[in-house]
Amino acid sequence: MADTETGKMSVELKRVTADEKEILKNLLEKYDYEFSQWDKRDVNKLGLYGYPYLDHYWTEDKRWAYFILVDGQLAGFAMVIDYPEVKDRETDFQMAEFFVMYKYRRMGVGREAFFKVLDLHKGRWQLKCHPANTASVHFWNKVIHEYTKGRFELVKAYPDTEYADGTLGDVYFFEN
Repeated sequence: MADTETGKMSVELKRVTADEKEILKNLLEKYDYEFSQWDKRDVNKLGLYGYPYLDHYWTEDKRWAYFILVDGQLAGFAMVIDYPEVKDRETDFQMAEFFVMYKYRRMGVGREAFFKVLDLHKGRWQLKCHPANTASVHFWNKVIHEYTKGRFELVKAYPDTEYADGTLGDVYFFEN
């Protein structure tokens, strides 16, 4: 379904409404299932991972959830908050969660969606990633470097940023 003139897929962000919360909840389960290979979390007694902060996106200010659409089809999501992962650094935004389904990976979808999120939220950013998730590490290194033209800081194994498995997160800091 590429644009016939450019040969390029249409990537767009759509703000998730409260009525669409169940759709996001379903996608979060797929994301958490994939991520469990790195953070080693188990499912709950219902066989779900659950996302304890989901309702906060509609009850608190400064939380934004977006669906990533490719040619109108659901392809993933991006969730942005103003709550810093690293408390000793001033921040305006943090990428809380970011997910692109397998079908749409390695096609520029994640890059374009990330750039669109950054264009919507200007300021100081933090972004944490699990060092064992090497595909994610490669992706974030590449797109953050490209967007910021190399003006970012990466702190590996930042103190007090543990994932469920105890691994310290690598944290990017940048401004846009």
